[in-house]
Amino acid sequence: MRHAYFTGAHEPYEKLKRALRAEIDEAAWVSLYSTISRPFDHPKTGKIAVKVINHYGDEVLKVFPA
Repeated sequence: MRHAYFTGAHEPYEKLKRALRAEIDEAAWVSLYSTISRPFDHPKTGKIAVKVINHYGDEVLKVFPA
């Protein structure tokens, strides 16, 4: 995994903070609340996988050519 984004429902970080039992740097949280990927090097496999998990736990995985 290269990137993780949390764009979920109301207060998506509060539940995660409670689950981790840790305080998280607010600047780090802000960088994760996005639907736009940060730049990354093309993988050597020539494929990119995108996995989306909603706040209900449903997940979808799609593999794209790079």
